[in-house]
Amino acid sequence: MKLSFHGQSTVYFEANGKKVIIDPFISGNELSDLNVNELEVDYIVLTHGHADHFGDTVEIAKRTGATVIGSAELADYLTTAKGIENVHPMNIGGQWKFDFGTLKFVQAFHSSSLTDDNGIPVYLGMPMGVIIDIEGTTVYHTGDTGLFSDMKLIAERHPVDVCFIPIGDNFTMGIDDASYAINSLIKPRITVPVHYDTFPLIEQDPEKFKAKVTEGEVQILKPGEEVRL
Repeated sequence: MKLSFHGQSTVYFEANGKKVIIDPFISGNELSDLNVNELEVDYIVLTHGHADHFGDTVEIAKRTGATVIGSAELADYLTTAKGIENVHPMNIGGQWKFDFGTLKFVQAFHSSSLTDDNGIPVYLGMPMGVIIDIEGTTVYHTGDTGLFSDMKLIAERHPVDVCFIPIGDNFTMGIDDASYAINSLIKPRITVPVHYDTFPLIEQDPEKFKAKVTEGEVQILKPGEEVRL
């Protein structure tokens, strides 16, 4: 299995012959190593509707025919406003077995909207984290979120091998809350910090996060690097 990080909160993996990308924020992301015009995927998974996660979803889906997996509201928006036909609507607590693995959305404490062409925010459903069982490896992408105690319940129900967790602060957890979540609630085998340094408001030193984590291994990845499983 290939599992890699590509700046901000973008994660890519290949499993069972399928190519999947989570939160494809590529264009406008100076830290991304990907080329939106060359990327080939079978699925796009969205945690929420903010532009730095929704990103290039429409362009990629139209060019590749990829199925977009996200909240019911996101799916409706993509179909009615953007003409994307291949969508799979889901919601918090729901699980589905796809040909790449089993995916389940869980709660995240954040917001979710996208600004339309008139400058008006469009509500796009609840923000979500995602649990994916990929060839026997459990990946927890927390999405954008603040700290919440039910992370412990989520991890008890789905023991986590790899956790992608935001450390940028201001909009999400910062280093202190994220390290607490890893040490006391989630306790994954491997942690990858995400959602930092893309903009001035979320500039952080991931080494400070790593120094605070006592549970499992922290892998600080540059865009394009793979998780060492």
